[in-house]
Amino acid sequence: MIGNLIRSGRRQLHTIISKEIIKPSSPTPSHLKTHNLSFIDQATISTFVPFVTFYPNTGIYPSSHDKTLDLKKSLSQTLTKYYPFAGRFAKLAPSFVDCNDQGAEFLEASIDSSLSDFLKTSQHQDLDQFFPHGLVNQRSNRPDDDDLQSNGVIPLAVQVNHFECGGVAVAMSLSHKIADGNSFVHFLSDWAKTTQLLSSREQKHGLPDDPHFIPYEYMNLNYNGFTLGSDECVTKSFIFPKAKINELKLKVKAMTAEAGQPITDPTRIEVLNWLLYNSAVTAATKNNSGCFKPTGVGQLTNMRSRFMEKLPEKSIGNYFMIMDTLTHNESELKPESFFSELRKQKKMFQGIRDIQTAFDILSGITVKEGQRRFDSVYLSTSLCGYSTYEIDFGWGKPVKATMAGDLRKNSFIMMDAPDGDGIEVLVCLGKQDLAVVQSDPELLAFSN
Repeated sequence: MIGNLIRSGRRQLHTIISKEIIKPSSPTPSHLKTHNLSFIDQATISTFVPFVTFYPNTGIYPSSHDKTLDLKKSLSQTLTKYYPFAGRFAKLAPSFVDCNDQGAEFLEASIDSSLSDFLKTSQHQDLDQFFPHGLVNQRSNRPDDDDLQSNGVIPLAVQVNHFECGGVAVAMSLSHKIADGNSFVHFLSDWAKTTQLLSSREQKHGLPDDPHFIPYEYMNLNYNGFTLGSDECVTKSFIFPKAKINELKLKVKAMTAEAGQPITDPTRIEVLNWLLYNSAVTAATKNNSGCFKPTGVGQLTNMRSRFMEKLPEKSIGNYFMIMDTLTHNESELKPESFFSELRKQKKMFQGIRDIQTAFDILSGITVKEGQRRFDSVYLSTSLCGYSTYEIDFGWGKPVKATMAGDLRKNSFIMMDAPDGDGIEVLVCLGKQDLAVVQSDPELLAFSN
């Protein structure tokens, strides 16, 4: 039992009350038993993506624990379609998933708090305890994680957390080796829809469309993926309301027009990337005795609709590339320079024919060069527009849906704001840099 322990100076609120393995409801066909990992899968960071959704007690179930019966059954059915998630793969340099139906982990925990109290008083790092084995990004307290002789990596782990008030937090950790953010949200949404079907007396909706797993020929890079790095960092949430984002767009238009390089149609993601990157680089320069260091911002870009030969939106796996906008000197932080380079990169990305062409481009980058590029730039990811606040298991929509853990140092993750008004950004920086960013009047002018 895990009780009210002291961890990192903060009281741990959860007690694990059950653990089990959920297997697919139907066996995986023999011709699908091996799922070969693509070039991007194998090159991707060996980490887990942690996402959690919070639901108040709506009184639909007699108790919150009754919800888990439907959750387990629907998870079993969903795993039948997402069969690699119930398999196993090697702990070092995996090249394929053994789709052996061994199942996903499913834990339940009781929380010594009400949902409303937790959301009012919690800090970002408090989210970590909702995840099975603390499986957040590269950290875990799973007993066999360092045992290379164990049965391989379990790609998916779920923890259902019951608050005293009857509210629930559903936390899920999914291996980035087999899925990106787009895949993750599709799986979570399909699981929720399947749960609704099981619990609803009125069959208002049909089963979700099947996901699309693209078959690849076997290849082995013998490479365990880029590393996140071990530098200490801190993550903080910023909310940018829609009205403030529109003001920022007007500012960018005015500044670029005055410079003679007008940008007439900046997107909300573009202007926020510029604002955050500019603030973070300015902070790093200040903390480096005023010495500017060349850097850049890499935007993780969903390529499914960008290829000339488009992929189905529900293609499951890693289908992203990093679009670099580099800054060699401080003058290139100005919006006219930043947006000019960004638009060039976007045009190049739109010209990539298909996934194989993307693999060919990436294969021309050496491991050493790739890690150096990864380490030297800020990373930005957007999950906006993925309808994470529409994930309804039959108890209503979540009041909060977010990523957990400290991210890679020098990274930004954008998501829809909880109330639908604007964008929430998780900003992960070194402690000193974040302290400067938090007091940046330019950034604060556009955030709550």
